[in-house]
Amino acid sequence: MTWYNLSYTVGMKTAVSIPDDLYESAERLSQERGIPRSQLYAIALRYYIELQQGDSIRKTLNAYYAGEDSRLHPTLRKAQAKALRKDPGEEW
Repeated sequence: MTWYNLSYTVGMKTAVSIPDDLYESAERLSQERGIPRSQLYAIALRYYIELQQGDSIRKTLNAYYAGEDSRLHPTLRKAQAKALRKDPGEEW
């Protein structure tokens, strides 16, 4: 019996419609990477979902900190300015 990787065929099967050019690009990429097309789609979908979850976290944090003062403390601002002053003998 020939070995067969079932890891991407055991899950839920579904049919989706995508533009021809996107399908062709995915087909080329899966061949270049040597992975099954279904695995490529699973990777891409997982990545997109993670991006969306990150966006949700970012929006929540932005809303939480919207009322917070984000200005630097005057002492820190002075220390920064002093550290960034150009030394007269130094070329930039």
